[in-house]
Order: sequence, then structure tokens, then C-alpha cells
Amino acid sequence: MSTAQKLATQTPARSLDQRKEALHRANEIRIARAQLKRDLKAGTASIAATLTEPPDWVLTAKVFDLLLAVPKCGRVKAGRILTICRISSSKTVGGLSERQRAELVALVRR
Repeated sequence: MSTAQKLATQTPARSLDQRKEALHRANEIRIARAQLKRDLKAGTASIAATLTEPPDWVLTAKVFDLLLAVPKCGRVKAGRILTICRISSSKTVGGLSERQRAELVALVRR
């Protein structure tokens, strides 16, 4: 590997404060997502509403993981829902097209 290739693949140098801030933001997002999953499981949050108007911290969450948090929706049912809507299991909420989002919301509202 040439020096130029090594430089292109390295992560940018960050100060200690920048790394701490990034870690703090990541932890806040993890905590918020965990709370959302608990709320979905308890029925106090709606998956349809979350997918329709997702907060910023949900945009990078995988749709499959959110579906698993919905009561009576296991791996098989979540996979089936994604297959019907032609959505990859690795797709994030922010990566959904308008068609995919609309189909998914219509399907989970049934």
C-alpha cells in the first residue's frame, strides 16, 4: 500500500476533546434509542409515528431493529414485513425512500 493510500484510509486526527464529545453524543443516541425501544415494547410509542416523523437520532437506526421492538413482531415477521416492502434488513430509517416509508407505515398500521 502506498503512502497516499494509507493517508486516504486513515481516520482524521481528532483532539481528545473532540473524541470525548463524539463519545458523549453516541452514548446519548444509544440511550434515546433504548428508551424508544422500551416505549415501543410497552405500547407508549407508535412505530408508524416514529417512521413517519423520525427524530434525528433515529435516522441511523436499522428499521429491522425497530420492528423487533414492536410487540408480536419477531425476527420472522419483521423479515416478512421488510420483504413485502422490498426493504433490505440493513436499511436505516433515514435511508428509506418515500415509497418504502409509505408502504412500511401502511403495513404496520394494520
